[in-house]
Amino acid sequence: MTVVYRLARHEMRLLAGLALWLARRTHGTAGGRAFGYARGQGATMLGLAFVCVVETVGVAVMLRDMPVAHDVMLVLDVYTVLFVVGLHAASVVRPHVLTPDALRVRYGAHVDLRIPLAGIAAVRRETRTTHEPAGDALDLPVGSQTTVTLELAEPVVHTSLLGRRRRVGTVRLYADDPGALVQALTPR
Repeated sequence: MTVVYRLARHEMRLLAGLALWLARRTHGTAGGRAFGYARGQGATMLGLAFVCVVETVGVAVMLRDMPVAHDVMLVLDVYTVLFVVGLHAASVVRPHVLTPDALRVRYGAHVDLRIPLAGIAAVRRETRTTHEPAGDALDLPVGSQTTVTLELAEPVVHTSLLGRRRRVGTVRLYADDPGALVQALTPR
């Protein structure tokens, strides 16, 4: 039952992100400096949404003689388009946030990791396009790449979307302006 709750909460966050995106607001950035990461996925998400719209129209035409199936598929297809746009919106309205005491590393509606600034041992600008599974590394690629690597002095606990907890000692993330993020973290 907790899995169903977590998935429903994720869906609500996507819809809330969509509402914030339409209102041109952000989530959780008060008192901090925001660093976006959604630009790297914008074209891909737009393409995916377009394909979903084309599929919606195609299925609607194919099922026009079966009203019940048509209506069911139309609802599902419209929800899929809304879901895809919500995924992108959640990434836009939930940027990484640097506050005086911590860096909040986020990825859409499903990752929100608070890293105390005192716990960051090293930060560097590093573009990586391959991300092999590693025991203590958390990779948050956008467009299959990360641009900033954080090495932590002591591991922090990351909780996955479905509730699995693990300790991470290295965090690799994407930032639209990795130089500014690294520069903001370096003097600290």
